[in-house]
Amino acid sequence: MNGNNVVLIPALNPSETLIDYVQELISAGFERIVVVDDGSAAENQYIFSELNDNDEVFLLHHAKNYGKGRALKNGFNFILNRWKDDPSMRGIITADSDGQHLAEDVLRLSDALDRAEIETLFLGSRSFDYDFVPFKSKFGNKLTSGVFRLLYGKKIRDTQTGLRAISKEIVWNYLDLSGERFEYEINMLIDAARRHTCVKELPIKTVYINQNSETHFDPIRDSWRIYKVIFSNFFRYVISSLSSSILDLAAFQLFVLVLSFLQTNIALVVSTVAARIISSLFNFYVNKTVVFQKKSNGKIQLIKYYILCVLQMSVSALALVGVHTLFAGNKLVEKIIVDGLLFLISYQIQRIWVFKGE
Repeated sequence: MNGNNVVLIPALNPSETLIDYVQELISAGFERIVVVDDGSAAENQYIFSELNDNDEVFLLHHAKNYGKGRALKNGFNFILNRWKDDPSMRGIITADSDGQHLAEDVLRLSDALDRAEIETLFLGSRSFDYDFVPFKSKFGNKLTSGVFRLLYGKKIRDTQTGLRAISKEIVWNYLDLSGERFEYEINMLIDAARRHTCVKELPIKTVYINQNSETHFDPIRDSWRIYKVIFSNFFRYVISSLSSSILDLAAFQLFVLVLSFLQTNIALVVSTVAARIISSLFNFYVNKTVVFQKKSNGKIQLIKYYILCVLQMSVSALALVGVHTLFAGNKLVEKIIVDGLLFLISYQIQRIWVFKGE
């Protein structure tokens, strides 16, 4: 085991078990343990003072509570500033302060980090099938895992684990990520999915102490923040599509006015085509730079995008004819249903094919 891998522990009003936990990590061979006091109350400061007596512990203090995300980012920054040029440090292991990440599991992730041949984000993955797992944790993690896989194409069983081992080279990717609280850890996974970073899950023991009573996770406020981050990409996709539709209508109306000197049918055809070219180029640019956040010049992506547009239009027409033949319902309702499904499918195709990783 590489004792020079750094363990990073964000802590807010921890119990005395943190002292024992850090001692277990030291006994396991870890020589660099960074603890970030995220604005803990005065009555908890004796815990940090006792931790600071260990040569292996490096203590950082926040003047007030900023959140787990900020604590992790500040910890990453401190570690990179201090040891970035040390070849013996392969990476950073993050762990929670409540003792639910056993020292033996921290050691397992550190060993995996030492053996990794490529830059990797290791996740300590818990099992939520035990009876002692609180329902809100079981339901929340499985729901988040399913939604994350649907929107980002990455199967991760435990998206909310705080036990992670990160290769030193990719820690830099996470310094500027948004998110001050628990949503920051989801942002790390989204960033990894976008960059096609190697992500590996390692099974760890599932531990819930006193029904997870020490957690500072607010099930309403923090869940809202997490899902807002998870759905942000899809929301941008929806807004991009709506904006493109509005631009298409506005451009069509403008061309109709400008080309009023032409024969009506010709003016309508030219206006429709010209407006669609403008709106589709706008949609492509926004999807590329804002939704899927790609920076390449995009010539191949543009070709793929227009192939998808033609296919989507063709499938829409054929599917609408088929649906109406089968059900003979309201044509507008049928079109809304068909195009709505194609809209969702198009998002996935753009994610995995048109704007695939660079």
